[in-house]
Amino acid sequence: MSSQSSPHDAVFRRVLGEPANAASQLRAVLPDALVDRLDLDRLTRVSGSFVDATLRWRHSDLLFTVPLQGREALVYVVVEHQSSEDPLMPFRMLRYVVRVWDHYLSEHPEATRLPAVIPLVVHHNRRPWTSSTQVLDVLDLDPEVINAVEEHLPRFRFILDDLTRVDERALRARPVTPPVRMTLLLLKIATGNPRIADDLQRWVGDLRAVLDRPGGIEEFAALLRYIELVGEAPTDELHKLVATLGSEAEEAYVTTADMLRAEGEARGEARGEARGEARGEARGEARGKARGRAAALVQLLTLRFGPVPQAALDVVHAASIEQLEAWTARVLTAGTLDDVLR
Repeated sequence: MSSQSSPHDAVFRRVLGEPANAASQLRAVLPDALVDRLDLDRLTRVSGSFVDATLRWRHSDLLFTVPLQGREALVYVVVEHQSSEDPLMPFRMLRYVVRVWDHYLSEHPEATRLPAVIPLVVHHNRRPWTSSTQVLDVLDLDPEVINAVEEHLPRFRFILDDLTRVDERALRARPVTPPVRMTLLLLKIATGNPRIADDLQRWVGDLRAVLDRPGGIEEFAALLRYIELVGEAPTDELHKLVATLGSEAEEAYVTTADMLRAEGEARGEARGEARGEARGEARGEARGKARGRAAALVQLLTLRFGPVPQAALDVVHAASIEQLEAWTARVLTAGTLDDVLR
């Protein structure tokens, strides 16, 4: 499996990465006693990922800081987007939490106590989650043995938001922001769905609510991109649905479609160049890939912001593949060219 960012990662990070959106989701799914003690109005995102690089195709993660009754705490959110659940998720989450603590100690080397880390898994696969959410249950011990030595074993349980068990009525009632509601809905129903345009007819009001928010057009575009990448609706049906939402929505649809088309063409060019230089010429292959990614990024920037100044072109063509990938991921949601190339 590829370790590159998936469409699930992109929409999850774009929408749930906004503290106001994430706070609404946390208020909805965390235990009431915990929510009452968290100052979610001061939720702040922390950069970095703690998921194994080899599992990036399977999990995406976000980390936030939040005051917990006067003390610093952390909320660690992982989205599970694989077709079968992970029985070892309790262990993986424990390992990720330990990495969060390692990161905290590297920044606070004098600390003698650790901040609380609240772990949440958002599950959106086709089947309900049936595995355990606690570490004790993945240990290869008989229950009576566990009972005898339990106080010497790690105690850890993550909070689970199983979207497969949340029906449309419950999702409508969930007190979250419109972008979060639509993201959760799409995580549930969009993948491989040829009727996604018809299904979204019932959610037109929520889509309009996304557009009406400050910065809503960028969030709406991120949702469109996700639908286009994972759904299978005929293009004209989706276009017709979006057109009912007004000119801004339709413009976002056309721009998104153009950008996806340009990305596809550029990936094809990059693969062709790479194959042409694959006869043991590693440096030539890397240059071919970089040229292809740079060409794709320039096309996307031009579609999004108009003609690209020469100074920006020079920066793009001098960038590494890793930097080009990071900039490409920001094109659709950035407000200005400078925001992309920061």
